[in-house]
Order: sequence, then structure tokens, then C-alpha cells
Amino acid sequence: MSSAPGPGREPPRYLSKAEAEAIEKELLEDYRFGRQQLIEIWGHACAMAVTKDYEPTIFYPKRSPDPLYRDFTTQCEKMDIPFLSYLPTEVQLINDAYNAVVDAVLGAEAEAGEGREPCAAILATLKHVRIPIVSLDVPSGWDVEAGSSGGISPDVLVSLSAPKQCARRFLGRQHFVAGRFLPYDVQKKFELNPPEYPGTECVVALRAPRQ
Repeated sequence: MSSAPGPGREPPRYLSKAEAEAIEKELLEDYRFGRQQLIEIWGHACAMAVTKDYEPTIFYPKRSPDPLYRDFTTQCEKMDIPFLSYLPTEVQLINDAYNAVVDAVLGAEAEAGEGREPCAAILATLKHVRIPIVSLDVPSGWDVEAGSSGGISPDVLVSLSAPKQCARRFLGRQHFVAGRFLPYDVQKKFELNPPEYPGTECVVALRAPRQ
């Protein structure tokens, strides 16, 4: 399902890093969303954007001590979702074993983290895979506002809440936005100009932005 601005409808706004952080802060503090709730909303929307029927394998090289992420890890393990103990450096092994890669290595909060291990080795491998890459919110190795500076080149981008400014540099084949859940007052305050979400869709495809 795709959405494009109709007559008289403004295109979606692309957010700076500060604006994205301000929206998340307002959702957490003023609207009383929980961190787990937001992650689950975004995760569900990302899964809907990728496919409605898939069998994931997770590569989680550096586990967080945060109880929230430990809980998510436990849930995945209890559901028998397999975890990779290492990421093959032989790209062809990845191409042969999987149909797509979901890139959630870094994200909007990272600051040049791609230069540190294990992220550096992971990104070096992902730059050479031939299967489609689906990046969540901000492709790993990209600056939130400036875009790519040697990062990966995803085929699909799923923007969370609203597109970030780096999405203007996205040249892949499909761009989705998952922001239907945002309260109307937040949409209005930040002048987001969200796309129309048909029916009960929680994620919608955008046309490529004009430069």
C-alpha cells in the first residue's frame, strides 16, 4: 500500500535529530508511552513492512545489560527464534542462507559507533551482501541528518514515527513510514504532515522524496 500527497496535501516532513529526540521525549513524558510499548509498536510496524510471513534469525553480538533488552532477548529465546553466534565474513554464505537482512545495528542514537567493534566488522560485511537490506529508521553508518558517508546502501527503509532528514538521500526501491500511532497534537506541533494510512494499516509506503 502506498501513499502520495494529494492535491493540496503537503508532503511528509523530514526530521532533524533534535526534532526526532523531542518527539520521543514528548511521547514518553507527556503522553506516558512506555519504552517497551514504543519498541513493540515500531517492531510490529517494521515486521509488517518487511513481510507478513517470515522466519527470522537474530544476530545480537553485544548484548545490553538493560533489563528491557534482556526481556526481549528472553522472549525470543523462549519462542525458539535462533540466534547466530557469529556473522559469517564470507558474504556468499549469507547470500545463500537468507532472503533479506534487517539492519538494526546502530540507529538514530548512535554517534560514529560504526567505527567500533563489533559494528565495524558487521558493516564491512553488510556492504557486500547481494540480498536486500531493510534498514530501520536510520541506515547503519549514516548520519541522521547528512545521510550516508560510507555506510550501507539499503534497498528498503522503514522510518519510525516520521522520516529523518537522512532519508532524503535514500536511493533504494521502497521507503515506508510507521507513524500512525502518533497523537494528533504531536503531528500538529511538529508539522509532520503525515501520509494517509488506508484502512487499519500501521505502515505506509512513500514515494521517493524530491530533492
